[in-house]
Amino acid sequence: MSDRTDAPIEHDLAPGEEAQHTVGERILGYVVGLGLALLLTATSFFIAGTNLVWQPSIPVALIVLAIAQMGVHLVFFLHITTGADNTNNVLALAFGLLIVFLVVGGTVWIMAHLNQNMPPMDQFIRMHS
Repeated sequence: MSDRTDAPIEHDLAPGEEAQHTVGERILGYVVGLGLALLLTATSFFIAGTNLVWQPSIPVALIVLAIAQMGVHLVFFLHITTGADNTNNVLALAFGLLIVFLVVGGTVWIMAHLNQNMPPMDQFIRMHS
């Protein structure tokens, strides 16, 4: 009834292995990624240099376009997907982002406290002259 003997047998892939794609399919994926990246870049430059967009919304639009471009790069060029075989790649990416946020956040935090706790420059000059 539901037994199909004529269906092709699908083989499982080991973690980290990709299904075999033809050269044309791979090139098409890269070309689509390049096209989307160029479109997002051109849109960012258009939004930043035009008066057609409400001025206070420009930073938000640029942030959204930047996040979309990061997604395009992750999917089309770095091949980060949600498949079970990409768990290590996603975890490595998340760990890298954590480290970057810790370093940048810590730097901003330290600089803010230094700025708050330093005496004004004119007082510093009077003390040492």
